[in-house]
Amino acid sequence: MLFPAVLWRQRELFWRLTCRDVAGRYRGSAIGWGWTFLTPLLMLAVYTFVFSQVFKARWGGTGADSGPIGFAMNLFAGLIAFNLCSESVCRAPDLIVSQPNYVKKVIFPLEVLPAVSVAAATIHAMSSLGILAIFLLITRGGIPHTAVLLPLVWTPLVLASLAISWILAATGVYLRDLAQVTGVTMSMLLFLSAVFYPLSALPERWQPVMRLNPLAIIIEQTRRVTLEGVLPDSSYIFIGTLMAVILCELAYRGFQRARAGFADVL
Repeated sequence: MLFPAVLWRQRELFWRLTCRDVAGRYRGSAIGWGWTFLTPLLMLAVYTFVFSQVFKARWGGTGADSGPIGFAMNLFAGLIAFNLCSESVCRAPDLIVSQPNYVKKVIFPLEVLPAVSVAAATIHAMSSLGILAIFLLITRGGIPHTAVLLPLVWTPLVLASLAISWILAATGVYLRDLAQVTGVTMSMLLFLSAVFYPLSALPERWQPVMRLNPLAIIIEQTRRVTLEGVLPDSSYIFIGTLMAVILCELAYRGFQRARAGFADVL
């Protein structure tokens, strides 16, 4: 069965687990859901201060986006897209290992767990998008009409995050060091994914190399539709979505093959 059909069949369980994951993250804390907004704002303030004031970094160009406010908005837009992927990927290696009862004692659709993790990360990213929208309204007086196309831009991102989560969740059962490797890798990708700079700021000889990183392309397309008011690249939408769907199907089938040995390892 194809992966969309599987998730649709388990849609009620998927939705309940996603709501529990989102609600349970800050349960018992004084601020609660407010941490979803406060955390990215605090990180944005720190990054903006360090890069724009200490290192005197400026965004590419000479317009409004080249100043500290423009730097902050471009940085924040990049961080939102990156954090969606990073949160999903970093949680993936421990998803099955942390739920041994689902493997040993309960007949449970384990393939739903990575999907829940990605859905929760997407919801948190949407909360950060709300902050970006308010920021745009205050500083620019409006939001580009192309922002409505962001779901198309993020479709490859969400699907690829799901595929990688399935792969890492299955591999993490057999290779327990994977969680540490994943954390280090995502920390490196934070600086190699054009989050703190535009791709155009790199020397020309390095730009083709950087474009091999799918995250860099997704982040650039995110900025195009949310900040620049430019239509996304149609080839990226078509090819990126097609490749992400194929990767998801392969990852799902690989996960289903690997799950036969989960109980023996756990």
